[in-house]
Order: sequence, then structure tokens, then C-alpha cells
Amino acid sequence: MSRPAAPVRPARRRGLVALALVAVVAIAAGWAWKHQRGATAAGGGYRTAKIDRGDIRVVISSTGQLSAISTVVVGSEVSGKVTDVYVDFNDHVGKGQVLARIDPSTYEAQIAQGSAAINAAQANSAEAAATLRNAEADYRRKAELGRQKLVAQADVDLARATLERARATLTASRAQIAQQQAGTRTSRVNLARTEIRSPVDGVVLTRSIEPGQTVAASFQAPELFKLAEDLSQMKIELAVDEADIGQVKVGQRASFTVDAFPDRRFRGEVAQVRLSATTTNNVVTYPVVIRVDNRDGTLLPGMTANAEIEVSRRDDVLRVPNAALRYKPSDEEQAAMQASAGEAAAGGGGQGVTEEIDRLVASLSPTPVQRAAYDEAATEMRERQKARRAAMAQQGGGSRLFGGGPGGGRGATGGGTGGGGPDAGAMRQRMAQRMTQQFAGFRALLTPDQQQRWDSGLDALLSARRAPLYLLVAGKPKMVMARLGASDGSFTEVSGAPKQGDTVITGAERKAP
Repeated sequence: MSRPAAPVRPARRRGLVALALVAVVAIAAGWAWKHQRGATAAGGGYRTAKIDRGDIRVVISSTGQLSAISTVVVGSEVSGKVTDVYVDFNDHVGKGQVLARIDPSTYEAQIAQGSAAINAAQANSAEAAATLRNAEADYRRKAELGRQKLVAQADVDLARATLERARATLTASRAQIAQQQAGTRTSRVNLARTEIRSPVDGVVLTRSIEPGQTVAASFQAPELFKLAEDLSQMKIELAVDEADIGQVKVGQRASFTVDAFPDRRFRGEVAQVRLSATTTNNVVTYPVVIRVDNRDGTLLPGMTANAEIEVSRRDDVLRVPNAALRYKPSDEEQAAMQASAGEAAAGGGGQGVTEEIDRLVASLSPTPVQRAAYDEAATEMRERQKARRAAMAQQGGGSRLFGGGPGGGRGATGGGTGGGGPDAGAMRQRMAQRMTQQFAGFRALLTPDQQQRWDSGLDALLSARRAPLYLLVAGKPKMVMARLGASDGSFTEVSGAPKQGDTVITGAERKAP
């Protein structure tokens, strides 16, 4: 009997399904390639990002260990054998509570010996007092007889000397009593010290003794216990580099994590910036103390804390990715922008600094007379800038400090820390002198409060960091100078020419081989 043939329809169906899946994947890959190619063409081969508003949080990171605010080491001032230990690790103790006891028999014997010596000294003092009374009576009799010439003067002198010796003997015996009493008090103090008591309310962190152990306190007090006074408040001692210590101030917020609770972030506050610098391998650091609230008892002494100190926070500011500050166009793009920058200079462009000065003056609420004086000085300054930019554009350059042309972008420091090349400081100084001379008449009309705000604002304007940004306009890069603010490592605050929503170039797309 022959076997029936195997069915082929299920296998054929599986083949059709596989072919359909392959076709779908191929179509999706082709659509993605076409979309990416179209996006690259639309962006001119650039990676871009939008200038937006957001928060920038500047932090300083360091590592330290958690510890109690106050840690007390309890030692022994007397020597002897430990007879009892009443507390253990982690026990809560109160102020004055007995923690351990040292054998008191030696000091009890000293007290008994001292008491006996006091009794003997008191007996000697009583005897000396009786001798003194007898010497006084004898001297009175012989002195009377001496006045009557019935005894020799030598007998009177001898009686006087005997009286003085009796008085001295009584004084010495009384001093001996005081001495013995002082010695006994010392023994009683040492006897009290055989009870090791807690000086504070706290928790036992360490215990270094066991019953039967001998304590020797000849030269220094041995450590018996270590107590944490209050674990509801703890501290972290961080080592902050000298380059960052100038930004740290008391009261700044801090946050940290510990390995025991990796998903939880704890809060703290800068309580102290200590002046005691430490140098390790030519690296100078300063201790910074962070105070931590630990009322729930979650944190334990000795935990390693990875802390961040928030030294600056800027909310809802204009910001760009740091990659945009690192981008540099090619030489061909530089040449094209240089030509267009010459046309812009001839038309009076690049008024970023004067616009910032206008905003500064507006914040002073000037009177009509003050405003007229400023407008006159500002108009004269704009005319000079226009002429200077036109001349520099013809020469193919521009001001690298305030962005007179693309050449300034090349001169700015890479990575967005801008401010110019090696001569930026001298250029700022010349600019400050020029501003002071230009607006001297306007400043003279200001009130003292307005003058202070004008001077501080102008100093901030001239000392601000600046760097070039390249905006994508109509598919082509356009350089603008931006005033830089705080940076958190990913974004940097900007102001000046860039506006929210502008497309900024962050990099160039790699060409396909």
C-alpha cells in the first residue's frame, strides 16, 4: 500500500509571505533613503538645530563622604582594668549616661589612705594648738617678770622664740591638713572618672574596648568610644579644585547620590567654604562642607556621595547646542560669507553692540535731556563704526572682538569660550577707552545711581564672552556674533543677534563615497 503525497499548499503560502515581507522592507529602505537625501539637499549638507529657550544649570561635581556634623571621641583619663561595658554599636545614649566602668578599687584605697592622713594631720594640728597656748602663757609670765627685772632678758627672749615656733608649727599642721584634703579630692575625682560617661546625646559609632581589657592612660587618653552627636543632620566634605572654588558660595544648593540608593537624589546646601587649601600632586583643592537633612535616617556615616553644587541657574533663556559653537565653515564658505559681509557693512549692518547699549540706556529710564545726549553720542559712534566696517570689508577683514566679518569667526576661540585671540584683552581695553570718551557727556548728566548702573552694565558688556554662530539662511551659512552666558556642557546661553527659532548649523554632513 503506497503512502499519500505530502501537501504543498502550506509551504507555498509561507514562501509568498516571505516574499511580501522582503518587498515591504525594500520599499521602506528606499523611502528612508529618499527622505534622508531630500532632507540633506534641503539643508545644504548641514546638520542643524533650532535656537530655543530653556533652562541652563551649571554645576560643579565632586566626591566626598557622609559624616555626622559633630563626632565626639570618648576616652579614659585614668588607668585600670575595664570591669563593665554597658553599650554596644548603634546604641542611642544620653548625656551623662554610663558607658563603661573601670575597676575603682585602687582609687577607693587612695581615698581611704587620704582620709587617714587627714585625721593624723588634724591630730597634729590639735597638738600644735595646745603647744601654742602653753607658749603664749609662758611668754606672758616671763615678759611681766622681765619688766619687773625679776628674770633675765635672755629668758624672755627664749620664751618669745618658743611662742613663734609654736605658731609656725600650728600653721604647718593646718597646711598639711589642706594638702591631705586636696589629695583626697583628687582621688575622689579619679574615682568618679572610673565611670566612663557620655558627654553628649548621640549614637555609638565605634566601641574599642571589651570587659577585662586594661586601659593605660599614662600619656594620652585612649579612645574607647566614638559617638555621633546627631545623625538627623549630616555633612559631606568635598574637595573642590581651585579653578572652580571662586564660583562656590555659602547657601548654594547641592544634590548628591549614594551607591546604596542609586535611583534617589538627595538635597543639601553649602554650609562652609574653608580656607585651608590642600595640595596633592600639584593640584590645589579647598574643602567645601555640604549640610544634609537626614531626619528619616536613610543616610549612614561613611557613605560615598557623588555631589553636584549648583553654582548658577538660568531659567527660560535663549540657548544653542555647544556643537554650534564648535562648527567652522570651509574656506569656500568663508570667502562667500566675506563677500556678503562686505555688502552688509556698506549697508550699515552689524549693530549688535550698539543695540545692547541701547537696551542698557533704556533700563536707566533716562530723562529727555539725558536721552538726547545719548542719541547724539550713539549716532556719532554708529557713523564711525559704519565707516570703519566699510574700510575693513574692503581689506577683507573685520573686528574679531565684536564680529565685523567672517574673519572674526576664525579668530574666536573654538568650543564657544570665545572672546577673541591673544589680543582680545588689549582690544577690550581700547574699546572701553573709546566708549568712555564717546559717552562722557552723557554720563555726566546721569544721577549717581544711574552712573553706577551705567558703569557696571558697560563693564559687563565689554567683558562678555562672544563667539561666532553660523545660521542657515536660504540654504547658505550666515555668520553672526553671539554674546555667551552660562553653559552646562550641552547648551550655552546666547544673546544678541541670534533669535528664537533661528536655524543654527551644528556640523557638516559627510559626503557619500
